Amino acid sequence: MVVTIGFEGSANKIGIGIIRDGEVLSNPRRTYITPPGEGFQPSATARHHQAHVLDVLQEALDIAKITPDQIDAVCYTKGPGMGAPLVSVAVVARTVAQLWQKPIIGVNHCIGHIEMARLITGADDPTVLYVSGGNTQVIAYSERRYQIFGETIDMAIGNCFDRLARLLKLSNDPSPGYNIEQMAKRGQRLVRLPYVVKGMDVSFSGMLSFIEERLDKWLAGEYTPQDICFSLQETAFAMLVETTERAMALTGSQEVLISDR
Repeated sequence: MVVTIGFEGSANKIGIGIIRDGEVLSNPRRTYITPPGEGFQPSATARHHQAHVLDVLQEALDIAKITPDQIDAVCYTKGPGMGAPLVSVAVVARTVAQLWQKPIIGVNHCIGHIEMARLITGADDPTVLYVSGGNTQVIAYSERRYQIFGETIDMAIGNCFDRLARLLKLSNDPSPGYNIEQMAKRGQRLVRLPYVVKGMDVSFSGMLSFIEERLDKWLAGEYTPQDICFSLQETAFAMLVETTERAMALTGSQEVLISDR
């Protein structure tokens, strides 16, 4: 049996997981949450990870009931992600690997998400819609590697949602996207927003700018914050569904795997 420990700290969440032959033994984490209306900055996020990483490491070992001598390899996120948080966690992973005398493996953040989702769901050969704070891509496995069939040409959908949450002063706890989703459930009116699909690629920045320019007028008139959240969510999701369906038709895939942050 192979036991690996993985360190992830590419954004505002620090997490450490232990896996034994595909079985998740532990996966504790801590999330850096900023006040409403504020995003998380790299330096402050890195300090958060530095403050919590050793506690999370001990918690991961305790929950898994694993000792360092039972671990076969140390893995860590090498990118993509925010530079300072990535470095702060990578330093700890390298130190642990040296102290425990274990091999260390750098993992691509995006592929890690996809493979983790495949492991949990049992998907065989899916078309992947990878959506997160920093990435929006339609991906499939072809010719012995992951190929990008479409992606955002400007900002990621997660970043778009985060920025709308800041405009509306929504809480970042547990996450801006979650709180937008809850608001959207109470939306009553669909606001017409720019729908931008260019071949297999999508664009969200124009939609966000469109909202920013009109938000005060809308909120003072006939639309509620719930309506705005509902409209952004429905429009953005429709764009992603269109490109994902097109990729499925191209690859002949019968499975869709949605992987987020």
